[in-house]
Amino acid sequence: MGATRGFGVDIGGSGIKGCEVDLVAGALAGERARIPTPTPSTPDAVADVVADIVERFGWTGPVGVTLPAVVKRGVAHSAANIDKAWIGTDAAALFTKRLGRQDGEVVVLNDADAAGIAEVRYGRPDDKDGVVVLLTFGTGIGSALFVDGVLVPNTEFGHLEIDGHDAESRAAASVKEVKDLSWDEWAKRVTRYIRGLESVVWPDLIVAGGGVSKKADKWLPLLDVRTRVVAAELRNDAGIVGAAVAAAQVSGG
Repeated sequence: MGATRGFGVDIGGSGIKGCEVDLVAGALAGERARIPTPTPSTPDAVADVVADIVERFGWTGPVGVTLPAVVKRGVAHSAANIDKAWIGTDAAALFTKRLGRQDGEVVVLNDADAAGIAEVRYGRPDDKDGVVVLLTFGTGIGSALFVDGVLVPNTEFGHLEIDGHDAESRAAASVKEVKDLSWDEWAKRVTRYIRGLESVVWPDLIVAGGGVSKKADKWLPLLDVRTRVVAAELRNDAGIVGAAVAAAQVSGG
């Protein structure tokens, strides 16, 4: 029998969130802990916060950790909205040591990939059909690509060049807040971004995640795009849940 509980930590540009996860229900098993991302968000500073969160729950098992970065074999190869010192860092080794775990007990993966894993496993049945793109709108724009339910890791669709600009610099949820855009104004930017994405990927479904997905009714109907766009079922908890799933799978749970 596989594990029924896991633990995930989701590292973002503004906050680091973690919680124990019910792997059967695909939901947080209690109230999550959130600590502001340290400034500067160096590897050691972030690792201290991750350890603090895990220790608050008294969790001693495997841990999944997300990073807003391309992650290959535990090593960060980019850094979006976190300190550039992460580039080239063996994040899995860092967290393994800081959490006092054995090799293989800490899994590190891209934050949007983790959210996508959770949505595909626990979300709508049609999230598994064809080409599905999950987009997380937050400090930046993260992406996860699935083909018939299988993850193609480390896509960086938030960094597509749209009208001469990095897409997330124009259409991230943080841009709406900073520029005090109305839902209609921001939806026009998101529309332009998704149309650019559609021209190179041709998805069958787009799942919109991140904190702004909690207000999906205010902006999804305003989009003018070819692809059906739906709100993420797990909302902003998807990263934590997906991280816990990934850790449980690698550890044999």
